[in-house]
Amino acid sequence: MGKQVFQGRYTTEAAGEEGFVVFLIGMRINKWRAVHKWLPVLRAMPPMIKELYTQKDMGFLDMENFFTGRTVLMVQYWESEEALMDYARGKKHRQAWKKFYQLADDTEEVGIYHETYLQKPGQFESIYGNMPKFGLAKAIGHTEITPQTVSARRRLKSHTAAKG
Repeated sequence: MGKQVFQGRYTTEAAGEEGFVVFLIGMRINKWRAVHKWLPVLRAMPPMIKELYTQKDMGFLDMENFFTGRTVLMVQYWESEEALMDYARGKKHRQAWKKFYQLADDTEEVGIYHETYLQKPGQFESIYGNMPKFGLAKAIGHTEITPQTVSARRRLKSHTAAKG
C-alpha cells in the first residue's frame, strides 16, 4: 500500500515567524565510465541522510529525492539558516567534503552543486491537489484550502497574516 492520498486541495501551514530554508543539493555524472570517481560521491550521501533523520534536534525537517538521467537532486527543508550551516560544519559533512576533494575535485567526471533559499513568511505559497504529503507539506504540515486560502495571492497573504 502506498502513501495516504489526501483528497481535495491543501496548502502548507505557516512556517513560524522566521520562515525556513529550502536547500537543493546534488551531483551530476559527467562521464558514466568513470564509476570510480562518481560512485564514492553518490555513496557519501546516505550516511548523512540517515544522520539527519535520526537526530531530530539538528533542524532538518524533511526532504525529497529525484533522479533524472545523469543528475541526482535532493530538495531539503530546514528550520533555519543557522541549523543548515551548523550541519555543514559538522563531522559527517566535513568528512564527505574531504573525500570528494580527494577523489573528484580536480576532474570533470562528476560535479556537485547546492543552492540555498531562505523563505520568509509571505514569500512562499503552495498547493497540493489529491496528493500524499509531499515536499514542504511533508516537512511543515498542511491544511485544507479555505475561502481565505483559495488563490495563490490569498495564500501568500495568509502567511503574512500568520506572522503578524
